Parts: sequence; structure tokens; C-alpha cells
Amino acid sequence: MDYKKAGVDIEAGYRSVELMKEYVKETTRAEVLGGLGGFSGAFSLSAIKNMEKPALVSGTDGVGTKLKLAFLMDKHDTVGIDCVAMCVNDIACAGGEPLFFLDYIACGKNYPEKIAEIVKGVAKGCKMAGAALIGGETAEHPGLMPEEEYDLAGFAVGLVDEKDLITGENIRPGDVLVGIASSGVHSNGFSLIRQVFEMTRESLETYYEELNMTLGEALIAPTQIYVRALKSVKDASITMKGCSHITGGGFYENIPRMLPEGARAFIEKGSYPIPAIFNLLQKKGGIDDQVMYNTYNMGLGMVIALAPSDVEGAVKAIEAAGERAYVVGRVNAGEKGVTIC
Repeated sequence: MDYKKAGVDIEAGYRSVELMKEYVKETTRAEVLGGLGGFSGAFSLSAIKNMEKPALVSGTDGVGTKLKLAFLMDKHDTVGIDCVAMCVNDIACAGGEPLFFLDYIACGKNYPEKIAEIVKGVAKGCKMAGAALIGGETAEHPGLMPEEEYDLAGFAVGLVDEKDLITGENIRPGDVLVGIASSGVHSNGFSLIRQVFEMTRESLETYYEELNMTLGEALIAPTQIYVRALKSVKDASITMKGCSHITGGGFYENIPRMLPEGARAFIEKGSYPIPAIFNLLQKKGGIDDQVMYNTYNMGLGMVIALAPSDVEGAVKAIEAAGERAYVVGRVNAGEKGVTIC
């Protein structure tokens, strides 16, 4: 009896590392110290010398049950982008610059080529965010997980000068809300999606005219990464008073998180285009509006609060970064919360 016969293939682990090295290398930054394969990742913080009050900001998250689609479609090169996005978007939402990222993959059986595909996506997400992939872990769990399945989570660290933190404390009635378009469902609400649509290869390969693609293609589209867009606004010397990453809990949970007491957000439904996947999901599932806006991003992955005089400049900066931005609402005096109107 040996470890391999017990279900853990150490040699496969070595091969996974070798296959992923080329992708990891593409994410390196000047601050990265050492290479892949050590017991820890090292990152220089020399940049803090240029800040008045440097602060670290961090984020951790996973992809959740969206992974079920990856298993069914045998497509593993985009869920890594989702994992990175869920972490770095939270950092950017606080005004931080993501510095580095670490991933954790737990699998029933280590298939090196599959693991490399997952990490390929992680590396792509890191490049999009400007973060270095400095380490990670692939853990083989025979007997605990089915051989063909895995879980994926990540952790990111960013840096911000304390004076540049986006806290929402200065949001006032009269401020304007600008939304940045999402790429679709992102990585939330898939437990409900699996109740609406049959999760089979046949179902996922069904082409829908209104989507202009198959159901699977629409659902597995990776989460948008907003780091560059928010940095573009900051570089334009525009103050973002508040910022909300629209993830699990949709509008009703996430937008109030950026609001001070006495401020209420009003979002106008017709102010931006809602992606067809949400209309299809709502129609097929017979889901009412309140549930949709309490579960999904409904086409807006980020919502930022701005002084009216900054709106035009912010929209231009966001669009210059390659994203679509819309004036979607306003802040009024009232009970802290959000009204969809």
C-alpha cells in the first residue's frame, strides 16, 4: 500500500505545477520576490513609502455552484476569472489596488491538464486586475469529493492610501448613482438557476434566439473585473463617494452597504439595458421582480455614488477603460436602503 493507491497522486501534483508555471509567470509584477514552488509567496511593499497612511485591503471568495456548469460543459478555463473577480472587485470597491492573489483548488482527483486549465483562468483574471499570482494550493481529497469535481476559492490583498478609501460616509442626498455594466449573471444565484433550467448537456447546448448563443455560453460567461474602470475614475481625479459591488443579495443587500444613515438610493429600471439572460430566467422561472433584484446583478456589476458635477467625467473615464456606464439613479433623503422604481 502507498499514497497513490490510497487515492493521492503526488506525481500528478508535480505535473500540475509544471503545467501551470507558464500561466503564473505571465502575472508577475516587479514586487514579486522569488518564484513558484516555495512554501510561501513573497511580495515587496516598498510602494508604501510613497503613501501618507498605507492600508492593506483584502478579499476572499469562491465561485460557488457555478462550478456545476463547468463540470457539465467540461469547460474549466473561465471559472478562474470568476474566482479572481469576486475577490479583486471587492478590493477595488474600497478604493484599493489589488497586489497579489492566491488560489485554492480542492479536487476529488488531480487531473493535471484540468488543474492547469483552471489556473490558466486564474492567471488571466490576475492579468486583467493587474495582480500577481504568487501562490496557491491544489489539494486532492479522495473519498471526500467525487473524482470529476473540484472547488475553487481565492484570496487577494490590495493597497490603498487611507485618504483614498471609499467608505460612503460622505454620500449626501442629491448625489448621482452610476452603474457599470455586468457581463451577465456573474457568480451568484446559480442555485436558483439550477431550479429553473434543467442542468444537462442538452439543456446547456440549447440555442436561444434572444440570447444569440446557447444557454451554457450565456451562463458560464466570466464575471467582469472592474479594477481598471475604477482606477480610471480615480486617475481622472474624480472622487467616488461610495461604491457597491453587486454580488449575492443583488441590489437590496449590496447598495445599502455603501450608504450612510439617512440616505436612500433610488434605481430606475429603465435607465440601462437588462441583459437577455435575466429576462429569460425570470420568464422561465416565473420569478417576481423583488426576487430578481434581491438575487442577481440585473446587468449592473458595480454602482458608484458621485457628486453631480463628477458624473460626466466618471462616465467618460469608465468608458475609456472599455466598460459601459449608465446614470441609473440618485440618492435622496430617507431611511437607509434602496428603492427600485
